Amino acid sequence: MGTAPEPNEPNEPTEPQEPIPLVLAGARGHGRRHLDNIRRLTAEGKVRLAGVCELAPLTREELGDGLGEPEQSADLAALVTRTGARIAVICTPIHTHADLALAAAERGAHLLLEKPPTPSYAEFTRLSEGLRGYGTACQIGFQSLGSHALPAIRKLMADGRIGAIRGIGAAGAWARDEDYYTRAPWAGHRTLDGRDVVDGVLTNPLAHAVATALHLADADRAEDVAGIELELYRANAIEADDTSCVRIRTTHGTTVAAAVTLCAEEPGEPYVVVHGDRGRITFWYKLDRVRVERDGAPPETTGHPRTDLLDNLVAQLRDGTELLVPPDRTGAFMRVVEAVRTAPAPVPLPADAWRTEPGAGVTARAAERRVVTGIDRLVTAGAERLALYSELRAPWAAPPTEVPHP
Repeated sequence: MGTAPEPNEPNEPTEPQEPIPLVLAGARGHGRRHLDNIRRLTAEGKVRLAGVCELAPLTREELGDGLGEPEQSADLAALVTRTGARIAVICTPIHTHADLALAAAERGAHLLLEKPPTPSYAEFTRLSEGLRGYGTACQIGFQSLGSHALPAIRKLMADGRIGAIRGIGAAGAWARDEDYYTRAPWAGHRTLDGRDVVDGVLTNPLAHAVATALHLADADRAEDVAGIELELYRANAIEADDTSCVRIRTTHGTTVAAAVTLCAEEPGEPYVVVHGDRGRITFWYKLDRVRVERDGAPPETTGHPRTDLLDNLVAQLRDGTELLVPPDRTGAFMRVVEAVRTAPAPVPLPADAWRTEPGAGVTARAAERRVVTGIDRLVTAGAERLALYSELRAPWAAPPTEVPHP
């Protein structure tokens, strides 16, 4: 008789796999974070930067060390074809996402696509159908959805640790200087040259607050949305919203509400809070930190690791690991994007509702930022009470826009 292996005997070593060639479309601005992440995964032997797609080639200094000499081109489709890239990371203006993603997919590349995936639900449908036709694996870049805190919170909810769930709120109080809206031609626009952009606070900078709350509500697919109430405002001289709130009624009865601004008095970490009838769970999603508060028990705070979304996509291609954020798991978020897109233009706040303060600046000139008086309190109250600004009696608030069942 043969001898059975010991229970803890390691598996036979496997042959090392070659790094997966990829291209990065959009390597400046937020794209620099992708470049740094690609550098990390390159050092781990998982990927190889085969090409960079930019309107103007990166300089040696912009590219940095550890990435070799990737081919550079302003034509993504041609770049994917010439390099044989198996992955395309797309971090370009919102209104270019669908066309570039489909062009790369047609040529055999799988995708990491920045959020929001598209500026309209029709474009999202076109993208999703096209990717299915090509058999393309696509990860949408909601980094917070890679946090290991999420399954931990979902288990706490399922186990009844905070009682019956009353609803889920999200709060985001950030600050952006006025030059944030001049950094690119599309920034702060609802449309540009006749194309939808929808670069508002709910749909782009604080989109993670909305998407993470929907995920925790187990309501992240398009069919999970039963109704949307929306209030859009702006203090800045832009087309899009910078101070807004939304309340989503899900098909299984959970209420999800988000109150957000880019005009905070004292900017802080955005968070999602799960309200139970015997406690609450607060998740600071950028920090992967969770606090559980239960009736009759001291608070418990824990930190959690996070799976990188590009790493997860590489694992999917290598061994079939399930994607964390495939397009269909962002369908409910895209219903919110569509509601914002089709809503009336954001209401300009009256001049006495905001003030100007010195900003941090992202350009050489002295920057200023607009601050909405009392907005931090309203954002907190919106997440706490699952309420809209008008219900919180904000003096400048108008009745909400109600979006019918899609």
